[in-house]
Amino acid sequence: MPAPLCSATLFQLALVAAPASSPPPEPELAPAPAVAKEPPKATSTVLPPRAPERRASLEPKPAEPPPVGRMTFDVDPLADGSIIAASVGFAVVLDLVNSTGEIRPQEVAPDFDRSQLLAIDRRAVSRRPNESAAGRANLGLLAMVGFAVVDPVLSGLREKSLQTGFVDAFMYAETMSLTFALTDIVKIAVRRPRPQAYADAEAHGADLDYSNRDTDSALSFFSLHSSMTAAIGATATYLAFARSPRTPRPWITLALATGISTFTSIERVQAGKHFPTDVIAGSLAGAAVGVVVPHLHRTDDIKQRRVWVGFNAAPHLEGERRGVLQLSGSF
Repeated sequence: MPAPLCSATLFQLALVAAPASSPPPEPELAPAPAVAKEPPKATSTVLPPRAPERRASLEPKPAEPPPVGRMTFDVDPLADGSIIAASVGFAVVLDLVNSTGEIRPQEVAPDFDRSQLLAIDRRAVSRRPNESAAGRANLGLLAMVGFAVVDPVLSGLREKSLQTGFVDAFMYAETMSLTFALTDIVKIAVRRPRPQAYADAEAHGADLDYSNRDTDSALSFFSLHSSMTAAIGATATYLAFARSPRTPRPWITLALATGISTFTSIERVQAGKHFPTDVIAGSLAGAAVGVVVPHLHRTDDIKQRRVWVGFNAAPHLEGERRGVLQLSGSF
């Protein structure tokens, strides 16, 4: 029994005396690369928006641009003023010359043959002149001239723009002055006897009254009353349609202008001062001037209506010198 106990004990002692085996060395690891640390982000502080500073300015506010597609007008005070002054001056001087009796009626037509007249004009000779008709015609002319003075003021107040009233006043003045000069030129060039001259000639026969030999008795074509009222009415209607296209204003202006112009023309015929063809021609000429003047002064948002003259060199052969004169523009 003691032998197994001894062997077991010896075995345990051998295990205790035997040196313990050390574990294998661990492999050395390469040092990890240093990671660059990001600098701390600066924290931004959001500030509330500052209220705009209030400053008082004495400078005038710029004019607001007109709505897209709206028609506007402009004038050149120097050019348009020269046209107005020249037209008025020419008409006034011509009227002074006519008032002296220096210019007499034409000598080839004073036989006063009614058969030579157009059918529409013959009734004007046979009709007895209405004395009060001349006064009514003058009232019609004064009404239109007064409207030409008041309308620019109303336009300036309506548009809240002093420039608008200034531009309209220039256009009305130019329309009236050009119509005045054109009418006087045609009168002195044609020298047509008035209907009253025909009536006096038929009543007195060969012994003509002196009034038929006066300058004014041969200034029938065409009527200044008709041309002036039509010109002012045409300009007023053009401006009304341009500034208030979607309102009743332009149609009311057109109706009133046509009515006053027609009334004035009829009264001039009733007064024995003009033939029907005189007032028809005067109305057509005046209406044309009244439309052309504002039309040439209009400007749109996209393009300016201007006319210019230029001189450009043209391709030429050796030794030649020449150029091209061009008249260009947009209307």
